[in-house]
Amino acid sequence: MRRIGVGIVGLGNAVKPHAAALQALADRATVVGGWSPSASRRTQFAATYALPAVDSLDALLADPKVEALLVLTPPRTHTEIALAAARAGKDVLLEKPIDVDHARSKALVEAIEGMGRVFGVVFQHRFREGAIALREALRGGALGELLSVSASIRWWRSAEYFAEHGRGTIARDGGGVLLTQAIHTLDLMLDLVGPPQRVSALVRTSPLRAIDTEDIACATVEYRCGAVGVIDATSVAFPGYPERVEIAGTKGSAVLAAERLELNLQGAPVRVIDGGSAGGGGADPMAFSPDAHRRLIADFLDAVEARRPPLASARSALAIHALIDAMLDASRRGVAVEVPKSA
Repeated sequence: MRRIGVGIVGLGNAVKPHAAALQALADRATVVGGWSPSASRRTQFAATYALPAVDSLDALLADPKVEALLVLTPPRTHTEIALAAARAGKDVLLEKPIDVDHARSKALVEAIEGMGRVFGVVFQHRFREGAIALREALRGGALGELLSVSASIRWWRSAEYFAEHGRGTIARDGGGVLLTQAIHTLDLMLDLVGPPQRVSALVRTSPLRAIDTEDIACATVEYRCGAVGVIDATSVAFPGYPERVEIAGTKGSAVLAAERLELNLQGAPVRVIDGGSAGGGGADPMAFSPDAHRRLIADFLDAVEARRPPLASARSALAIHALIDAMLDASRRGVAVEVPKSA
């Protein structure tokens, strides 16, 4: 199997698990270069990971050795960079979110797919061991008809986290706890059980930070499969707790707390897969293993080789954008709203 040339754009906090994953996949991928507009970040990247840095984005886009571009920049830069990469003939792996809302995200997906490029999104929670096992159980009907599906993301982000210029603002991030933190867990929930049908919600901004995005959100959800449940998402819960997805069906239930799965099926012994429970919910958002990133990137590389959609395809990620938009809309209007079909 040949090695695929990868370029990295954006060398901030998010680069840590990606660089570690790519180093572990050295037999599958070659990092041709990393770029940030910050010279100090380029220097730190090269020194920390012993990987090359380049002086410009144009250099990566023009390099024929770069087959795929990994984009780790703030959300409002995603469309411009991803389109430039696709136009340069590169496949694209984009850090979440795709863009700041469903309409912009769908337009980007359609544009890049229309150019024949492979387009994936970094939703690594789908690739945790517990999530993989739970997906297999659900696909096999082990829990029966789904009745109740809920998610709890009670995280903490410190003053130091919000000290970065623009962090937590509409202008930079496009959204708050839903688009920036809880999106990983909510995407996994939808990947497991399917899309939502209808939602009621309340979102609020606490007095803890000088931000203009929500850091508290809650909702009731009806899913197209018939199940109902709640969403509780916040970044104000000091010191931060493992995120949870809880599913109950006619034949049993499952609790996925960060990377620990507990599967309880009627007439069977409890099954536990314990991959850990840190999850990055506390003051250090990077406090997790890069193993799920490694599995996600390995699948993306397979998709590039086979010219197929990756398992975490950008099109599949549109569902979470539709849900987040609907929650914000429901809160603004004070009514329950239908969640549009995402793709």
